[in-house]
Amino acid sequence: MMGAPGGPPPDLANAEIVDYTPVEGDGRIRLKLKDGSVVEIRLEIMNILRAGNDPNTGLPTYVVQSAPLVRLVECPKELRKSPLRLGPRDSKALPGFG
Repeated sequence: MMGAPGGPPPDLANAEIVDYTPVEGDGRIRLKLKDGSVVEIRLEIMNILRAGNDPNTGLPTYVVQSAPLVRLVECPKELRKSPLRLGPRDSKALPGFG
């Protein structure tokens, strides 16, 4: 989104969805962490909205609705632990969520 940091948010009442086509690459980046793990991060774009023009510069203002998708690609054996055993009460419940 363009505009001054901390300025008022753009008015989305009349924003319009803008179609797009990726220009280059597949949007994935692989990072090797200091502990030896490798993670892959991809930005999933849901929508791009044009929300008018910036009053100071006259440039169009865009709002990008996105979510990062993170995947563990590789992990050293010494970082792995045994999975927690779920009790017989509810095998679908995750610890700390209910």
